[in-house]
Amino acid sequence: MFVKLPPLDTASFCILGTSKLPLTIKIALPPPDKVKQPDLQIPNVGANKLTRVYRKQPESKPFEVLQDPNSNLRVSINRLNGRHSETPVNGRNYVERCELGSAVVAAPKQHTKCSTKWAAYGGAIPAIFQALDSIEDVGEALGPWKDDLNNKERSIILKEQVNWERALAIFQWFKDQGCYELNVIHYNIMIRIVGKARQWTLVRSLWDEMRVRGIVPINSTYGTLIDVNSKGGRKEEALCWLGLMNEKGMEPDEVTMGIVVQLYKKSGEFKKAEQFFMRWSSTKRGQSTVNSMKDNYQAGVHLSSYTFNNLIDTYGKAGQLEEASRTFAQMLRDGIVPNTITFNTMIHICGNNGRLQEVESLMQKMDELRCPFDTRTYNILISLHTKHDNIQMASYFLKKMKAAKLQPDIVSYRTLLYAYSIRHMVIDAEVLISEIDNRGLQIDEFTQSALTRMYIEAGMREKSWLWFERFHLKGSMTSECYAANLDAFGERGHLLEAEQVFFCCQEARRLSVLAFNVMIKAYGIGKRYDKACELFGNMESNEMTPDKCTYNCLIQMLANADKPFKARVYLRKMQGTGFIADCIPYCAVISCFAKLGMLEQAEDLFKEMISHNVHPDIVVYGVLINAFADTGNVKNAMQYVDAVRNSGLKLNDVICNSLIKLYTKVGYLKEAWETYEELKMFSEAPDIYSSNCMIDLYSERSMVKEAEEIFGSLKAKGLANEFSFAMMLCMYRRIGMFEEAVKIAQKMSELGLLTDLLSFNNVLGLYASDGRFKDAIDTFNAMLKLSIKPDDSTFKSLGVILMKRGFSKQAIGKLEMTRKMDPQRGLQAWMSTLTSAVMVEDDWDS
Repeated sequence: MFVKLPPLDTASFCILGTSKLPLTIKIALPPPDKVKQPDLQIPNVGANKLTRVYRKQPESKPFEVLQDPNSNLRVSINRLNGRHSETPVNGRNYVERCELGSAVVAAPKQHTKCSTKWAAYGGAIPAIFQALDSIEDVGEALGPWKDDLNNKERSIILKEQVNWERALAIFQWFKDQGCYELNVIHYNIMIRIVGKARQWTLVRSLWDEMRVRGIVPINSTYGTLIDVNSKGGRKEEALCWLGLMNEKGMEPDEVTMGIVVQLYKKSGEFKKAEQFFMRWSSTKRGQSTVNSMKDNYQAGVHLSSYTFNNLIDTYGKAGQLEEASRTFAQMLRDGIVPNTITFNTMIHICGNNGRLQEVESLMQKMDELRCPFDTRTYNILISLHTKHDNIQMASYFLKKMKAAKLQPDIVSYRTLLYAYSIRHMVIDAEVLISEIDNRGLQIDEFTQSALTRMYIEAGMREKSWLWFERFHLKGSMTSECYAANLDAFGERGHLLEAEQVFFCCQEARRLSVLAFNVMIKAYGIGKRYDKACELFGNMESNEMTPDKCTYNCLIQMLANADKPFKARVYLRKMQGTGFIADCIPYCAVISCFAKLGMLEQAEDLFKEMISHNVHPDIVVYGVLINAFADTGNVKNAMQYVDAVRNSGLKLNDVICNSLIKLYTKVGYLKEAWETYEELKMFSEAPDIYSSNCMIDLYSERSMVKEAEEIFGSLKAKGLANEFSFAMMLCMYRRIGMFEEAVKIAQKMSELGLLTDLLSFNNVLGLYASDGRFKDAIDTFNAMLKLSIKPDDSTFKSLGVILMKRGFSKQAIGKLEMTRKMDPQRGLQAWMSTLTSAVMVEDDWDS
């Protein structure tokens, strides 16, 4: 059960499990370009910044713009939450940022992070930074202050460097002077700088240097090492540092704990992430165990919003909805106001798990708390609505994003463009394309090929080509993108355009094995098998080596086209390359030979496969068993059945069905029954064909009870078909149970199961022999209305009716002679004679 949240201020906050909500919202996933909800990217601030917020800040103007009288640089101060912003100043975009109290400063990228921050440090720091920024030589820049720099100033100088090489040069200069104390803080700063630059050899050198100099690492040293390795994709190394930290008896702080949880989450090890958090919580309060957020709360462990957001996201990605809900509830009970990151995570979790009402509740609560939607919020909502096919709502949220003065990003456009493309919403897609072009954004290759496919499937071949050509002429398409466009044309059988794309790919020098494979596939769809083989031969001249996919595609294509001998040629080439790792390509060609009745060739290829040490699977055996079952060859079929058992494979339902078919053909009732019983182990309802085979065997032996049992089971499950009914009818008629046979015939007519010539002939024969002449004529008329051509058996039954009405054999013979000489006139003669013979008053009344 999901929990309800406690009150927050004066309003109750509805989350997972709440049912009393006014509105249901449909939700969706991103397009299948594998765009997924990224992991929470929460700034890794120091522990002293992880403060809990118990109430909202008073309303104020979000930003003030201050002007430094000595600079053209503008400073944005966010009074609400200290977030940085990017403000164009004098036509320039300042991309470097740093915090100044609650201020956020945007500055051009230079040696130091933020030149406008210099003044805030006071003392000599502004002048030092000015010198470092203008003088390349470190010694020359720092020389004037050589005898006056203290530990704190050295830390500030190192910390503010954005170029790792510059930082290393300054650090080396400090060491070379021999008069400075370099402490653990300086090494922590350097480890973070070179670690962020992924200079792992330098990270290790700094660590070794600390040991040589007798500088003892502290908690934050290990936290830094864990952090940089984790963010650098070095999971094992990060965990090694964590292990070393534990060996030294140091406990991770909350920030380091969050980093490790994030590390496990990114690698999909959600259980390990949860277990690590629980162990950390237990150690934090000296508890033996902490098994849940509730235990954590009772233990008195209070967490920051950073940690709560991280945990909620981890539980959500692990599919642990209840835990995500409880963590969110705990966050509120601790008095921590959710931020936009929290709401985005919860909306994504609820939406992806179909909790539509909770999404609406979360959106309402964001409004109540004046927590602003950001671009990511809208992107999640757009994506969730496209997943549930509510394109109208997805489009609405794009408009709402613009109305909120937020610029849609490429993810916003890409999600909607893909949704429009697969629904062939050409006009809507073109509006978005125009917006993207006007904003100078780049359409990714997945979206480009999806739109090519949209135009093709909408029947706009000319536009589809122009769309492809637009990107081709830019000269930046990858081989994969060419292949995707080629496939879009090839799948619809547009071979001319597919070939043109291939030639464009060749012209752009982007030919790859993938492009060849897709073109071969296109030729297969267009049934241009010779062209496919010719293209295969051209690969070598283009310095391309066919891969496993190339061979499989060509072999499958030729086998499906009933060209087993050609397919066998490429199969043997494939065998020579060493690409064959299983029996699948052999199975395709063996199946083709078997289908065409060439069982000798099929067996020869099977033996060849064995000689190459390629082990057959149950499917190959099934193909051969079924082929010999079709011919009624019990001996050969049983040889392969024995081979299956000897190989340790188990018979499957396909083979059992083939055996029942075989036993039915040769009349082996006992063996068929045993196999039918074995078939029941695979399914409650055995294959309809096998069940009909058993009815046939029982009916041939007039085993009424057994036949009725299977027939009754089929009817109860709604599986009985025309042939099931027809076989029961024939059995009843043969043993003189005409009343039951007539009921079967009437039921067949009622259910619309009279569609086959054989079934019509069975019903006609029954009515003729039972004296139901009018029913026979009605059945014959129904047969003609369905354009089912009568055969000799049909007219034999009709002749029985005429004989019973007193017609001589000579008269009936004359009708047959007329039918054979002129089928159309003969059929009319039969109809006229039958009508006159049957429509006598006493017969009609009877």
